[in-house]
Amino acid sequence: MTVRQRVRIIAGKWRSRVLTFPSVDGLRPTGDRIRETLFNWLAPNIVGANCLDLFSGSGALCFEALSRGAADCLALEQSPKALAALTENKALLAAAELTLRRTDTVAYLRNSPDKPFDIVFVDPPFDLNLLTETCALLEDNHWLTADSLIYCELSARHNSFAPPPNWRIERSKAAGGVNYLLYSRI
Repeated sequence: MTVRQRVRIIAGKWRSRVLTFPSVDGLRPTGDRIRETLFNWLAPNIVGANCLDLFSGSGALCFEALSRGAADCLALEQSPKALAALTENKALLAAAELTLRRTDTVAYLRNSPDKPFDIVFVDPPFDLNLLTETCALLEDNHWLTADSLIYCELSARHNSFAPPPNWRIERSKAAGGVNYLLYSRI
């Protein structure tokens, strides 16, 4: 029997709901305390936002955003096991506002979107070192609105991240070996 991990939705219409997901290499859900801080930062902007969750994994960020009033969310995930759990959790919550895509995120971002996104969550597996390339593709291929907010999560040991030059740090913190930052575009 496969051991399943759990993540709890912190606030909103699905508050305290527990979602399960499988163990997958590189899958590291954003912890409760970090998510609580992040969504406090996003509170003035989350209601009605169009969100993009890259490297969705457990779905902690996309489900939290939708629970708190985001209009919709596109979640990208490459792992079939993680995507199956996302699909189960979408059905469990009747989350019609969530669109799931099984895809390689970097390859997907090489295209242009149907519409740009207000809030983007960028939390790739730390070992893959994809943050700089992913953020450059978001900017270069018009995935962002003029006033997008972009959340990035990276290992505290990772010091080579270079965000696009027109991004400004709005908020940043570190906890448990993780740096997390919220950017805006200037």
